[in-house]
Amino acid sequence: MGNRADDYGTDVEIYVKALTTTIHAATPTGAPAKLHDLLEQLGMERHEYPVGTPLYIWHTVPEQLGAEEQKRLASRAIPTLLMAGYKVNIDPDLLDEAAYQQAEREVRVNKPRPVRQQPPRAVSASRPTPSRRTP
Repeated sequence: MGNRADDYGTDVEIYVKALTTTIHAATPTGAPAKLHDLLEQLGMERHEYPVGTPLYIWHTVPEQLGAEEQKRLASRAIPTLLMAGYKVNIDPDLLDEAAYQQAEREVRVNKPRPVRQQPPRAVSASRPTPSRRTP
């Protein structure tokens, strides 16, 4: 069963489903569970068909949000997805530039920095061992 992510070779395609006002986040067939979990953490609602042993999984922005809030949620998800290494595409009409930029700043500030490894210190005795002298 193909979808936009399969068709365009992306990890996430964010768009409005034809003849609806629902914002979808399509993932490719066989996308990793980690990606689906991340989309849920970012506020998307997961849908499966058939339920239980899904052949098809997709996400939507919660419909109870207003239209502008839906765009903000979709736009705010993008920097986190990109930082996680996913290829993302969003319909330009859905992009809330201000929300995207704010989320991008937050991701950069909260990005874990690599821990700098310090070389191990050489073990030294507190006093040098005296050399033995023979008379």
